[in-house]
Amino acid sequence: MAQPGTADQPLRVAIVGSGPSGFYAAGHLLSAKEVTVEVDMFDSLPTPWGLVRAGVAPDHPNIKAVSRVFEKTAAKQGFRFFGNVTIGSDIEQAELERRYHAVIYACGAQTDRHMGIPGEDLPGSRPATEFVAWYNGHPDFRDLDFDLSGNTALIVGNGNVAMDCARMLALAPDELAKTDVADHALEVLRASAITDIVILGRRGPAQAAFTNPELLEMADLEEADVIVDSADMTLDEASAASIDEEGELTARRNVEILGEFAAKEPQGRPKRVHFRFLVSPVAIEGDGRAQRMEIVHNELYVADDGAIRPRPTERREVIDGDLVLRSIGYKGVASPGVPFDERRAVIPNDAGRVLHEPDGDHVGGLYCVGWIKRGPTGVIGTNKKDAHETVEMILEDLEHGRLPEPADPDSAAVEALVTERKPDHVTYVGWEAIDAVEKSLGEPHGRPRVKLCSRDELLEAAKNGGAEARAA
Repeated sequence: MAQPGTADQPLRVAIVGSGPSGFYAAGHLLSAKEVTVEVDMFDSLPTPWGLVRAGVAPDHPNIKAVSRVFEKTAAKQGFRFFGNVTIGSDIEQAELERRYHAVIYACGAQTDRHMGIPGEDLPGSRPATEFVAWYNGHPDFRDLDFDLSGNTALIVGNGNVAMDCARMLALAPDELAKTDVADHALEVLRASAITDIVILGRRGPAQAAFTNPELLEMADLEEADVIVDSADMTLDEASAASIDEEGELTARRNVEILGEFAAKEPQGRPKRVHFRFLVSPVAIEGDGRAQRMEIVHNELYVADDGAIRPRPTERREVIDGDLVLRSIGYKGVASPGVPFDERRAVIPNDAGRVLHEPDGDHVGGLYCVGWIKRGPTGVIGTNKKDAHETVEMILEDLEHGRLPEPADPDSAAVEALVTERKPDHVTYVGWEAIDAVEKSLGEPHGRPRVKLCSRDELLEAAKNGGAEARAA
């Protein structure tokens, strides 16, 4: 048997998930020196790029431009894409093990964390993850119904996703119409009656998790004033000291920007974005749907580990809210046949090597990258270094003969298996056909693309494009 990684027997790697972490891992592998690698990438969606397509806000086209890097990876010799294929149901993990020297899980954090309060599941109370997927045209979320006929939206959380949701609700329809926002969402947002968007943070402005650019963008909204209570900008001693520490530039600048908002008089615009700090939801109430929220006011204290944490006071308040979006973090879910750490909601791993259990032994040939490896932290670029670390582990295991020998390491056998199980799978040529159709639909309207938002539409475009490519 030839040594894996040679021209006679390429190192065969399957990547489950086609978001940034998966593509960065593929790029590192296919650029490895003196190693011949073949990468097959699988995704349950017909389209690649993960949250770059389905998570980045439509008015952030510069962030979506990272897809050009992924396109270069996809053009490398040895890369294949199998979209509309779900690992764990269409093809099992054990079947991948028979065909690959290494399998990398890059499936991200696919669900949201719950607040655990009464009324959380009332109609009108939804996870921000669903709202984001809906307005970005994710085919599994296009048919959701978001009722924007009320006046007030309450967004729980102080991260960038919360900011994206607030901005989408505050943007003027004409601003949105220039983007690749899903048409079904644009129609609903055009008719929105929401005038007040309230962003609720359980800690203070010094602990907010959003980044400076996201916060600064609020000042550029054409139709919304930004409201910050100057009383919230009086920092406790520990918070004031924390932002003076080396490396806390983002937090320090956030406090400065929020202070500028607090000092500015409202301009009387038709919408308002309110920042509230040191408050936590206690209950969501209403007659058959969300209509109001009870919140508790918090105070900050320094815990034994030195962290600044919130704790509830006796002061409570009820605020009206017709739409509630919880944005308190993404959460990983288990994949069939793969170890999972329920407590941390990640795949247990050591620098990307999957472990049978936390602090256990390595599962030979099994690896992970991205949010399912480290938890939902960092920005898109964070995944590049993260993926490099995992790929280095694979190459090290290859060098030391620690990779298992698959029973059937034949690339043609994989294609035959996929075709048998999912005859409507989407190749990268199929994705390029989808991409071309969407861009052609957007061009007459000055938009980057008009997204196809149903699986049927996506698969039809892929099928037609694939047939044209084969004919050529």
